[in-house]
Amino acid sequence: MALPHPNTAPPAPPQPAAETDIESMELRDFSRTVAEIEWLLVILVLLYHVFQDRAEDNTVAIYSGLIAFSAVIIAFHYFNFIRRPGRWSLAVETWIMIVFITWVLYHTGRLDSPLLNLYLLPIVTSALTLGHKETLLQVGLIAACYLFLGYTTSASFVSIITAGDFAADLAPMLLVAYITTMLSQDILNAMAKIRLISETDELTHAYNMRAFNAIARRECALARRYNRTFSLLMVDSDNLKKVNDAYGHEAGDRLIKLVVQCIRDTARTTDIIARYGGDEFMCLLPETGSEGAAVVAERIRRLIFETALDTGREAVPTSVSIGVATYPAHGGEFETLGRNADRALYDSKAQGRNRVTVFSQE
Repeated sequence: MALPHPNTAPPAPPQPAAETDIESMELRDFSRTVAEIEWLLVILVLLYHVFQDRAEDNTVAIYSGLIAFSAVIIAFHYFNFIRRPGRWSLAVETWIMIVFITWVLYHTGRLDSPLLNLYLLPIVTSALTLGHKETLLQVGLIAACYLFLGYTTSASFVSIITAGDFAADLAPMLLVAYITTMLSQDILNAMAKIRLISETDELTHAYNMRAFNAIARRECALARRYNRTFSLLMVDSDNLKKVNDAYGHEAGDRLIKLVVQCIRDTARTTDIIARYGGDEFMCLLPETGSEGAAVVAERIRRLIFETALDTGREAVPTSVSIGVATYPAHGGEFETLGRNADRALYDSKAQGRNRVTVFSQE
């Protein structure tokens, strides 16, 4: 049964597949970075104990902490204790790092330990992966651990450390946190711009075909696995060449933007729009059968037909032809579906243009 295609977006639409995949890849990369920093922490503690072991250090406690912390790293990163790492799991790992460092410092001289600067590692980890607020929380937790390490039974808790010493010891950590989060944000913004350029069409800011093909194949695999349907629209402008010849290529670019804007005004948030060629576009409609897709295509066609193109000199009427193909009725593979949508588009052109055609074997 074909699902209706509303004009308005649903109240809580899922993220587009491309954005979800990108976020998952970023989290996996962050998780690998955290694992490397954790192993670096283990190595630093081992090197300290091998080369600078002091008689007053509690060797048994240090090695017990190393074993326990290594077990946590292995569980998180190699035994799939967390199948899908999220920001909450990365935050938990930084908390565990702080607990481990505090344990090591407690048994190696407390605030006099030469390993006190190890607290910079979870701060850098949090700044690189979690952002400003979470990093400030980590600094606050480290400050609490710092007070705990300075506490002795023979002194009042309030008078353990002078305010000046406390601020002087925490200032470098705050500075590292601030600078690292700034650099991390700049890097993420640069990566987002590069990704946007690589995945979108420069003129229309719709997806390019490289990104669209990846999304469509994923949607096809999900539809096959969960016995779902989706539809593919191929939209072609009927008079781009005439507009270019009569009014210039700038007017032609306006026409292309007009078509994309009309498709966007009709589509849901979950629909995927891409520029296929010069004046051809593709639109993937998840959870939409052929009847619903035909309704959407007709809305797009009518909206474009009723929206005149401003060429700078006069308003010019324009139109599009659309072909529709639906999975699995018109193809079990994305390539087959694309060919059949293109055939339906050709039929629309052959029958006089400015019309919608749903693919048929006949």
